[in-house]
Amino acid sequence: MKEYDDRTLKKLQNIELEILKDFIDLCDRHNLKYFGIAGTCIGVLRHQGFIPWDDDIDIALPREDFEKFLKYANEELKDKYTIMNARYDSNYPLMTTRMMLKDSKFREYALSHIDVELGIFLDIYPFDNLSDDTKKRKKQMRQAWFYSKLLILRSIPKPVLAFKGWKAKIVHLICTIVHYGMKILGISKEKLIYKCEEASTRHNDEVNSKYVDFLCDTTPTMNIYKRDDLFPLQKFKFEDMELFFPKNMDTNLRGMYGDYMQLPPVDKRKNHFPYELKFPNEQTIYGDK
Repeated sequence: MKEYDDRTLKKLQNIELEILKDFIDLCDRHNLKYFGIAGTCIGVLRHQGFIPWDDDIDIALPREDFEKFLKYANEELKDKYTIMNARYDSNYPLMTTRMMLKDSKFREYALSHIDVELGIFLDIYPFDNLSDDTKKRKKQMRQAWFYSKLLILRSIPKPVLAFKGWKAKIVHLICTIVHYGMKILGISKEKLIYKCEEASTRHNDEVNSKYVDFLCDTTPTMNIYKRDDLFPLQKFKFEDMELFFPKNMDTNLRGMYGDYMQLPPVDKRKNHFPYELKFPNEQTIYGDK
């Protein structure tokens, strides 16, 4: 893991808290449900804020509230923030949404060469209902995840991998073949985005389904929650504010991370150390660019 100097990391975290406060203010004014997930949950339980080396905040909303958030944010926050997702710009290859501070830059290595302006951001995940029928649920999860990965390959022929050596060379060769194969066949990014959203939202009419999830992460089950473990939401102190979290975070976090209350060894600590980073009202570019 590449390391920030303490000053740069603290400055980045403070800006992300500023974005989070504006996000919460918008949600509170419009009665939108939101909740922390993933590493943000670990941070609040283990550190009452950021994981010390972490450099992002992960927030989710149920799909209905997520769509309302997009509407209100684009109307009310447009002078300060850019709202970015694949629906708005098909060159953005992820199914998350970013609330990005204008006059800033934050571009991680995985997205270093995509044709999209990227700034310091809050990462926002739409959660959808899963079918209570096991076969339909597995099909929904498989298809949404599959199309989300094709979307990444359609934009990035050589994705950043967590491993190296001959296995990485083989995977990169396969990814390159898939990338150019989709281009030759005329498979558009817009079609993949549509297919992914269709699968993700397919069972949202099952309003009391047992499970909810964001299906387009590293695995389709990383963010899965039983509805009874998610609601009612509860507030915890995160740094100098309070925000909502799932009622029971433990089951999901143990499934993802094991004993998440133990600090991982230094070589297993992850962040999104930037290829390019610029703070507002500054000319200095940090990172490796």
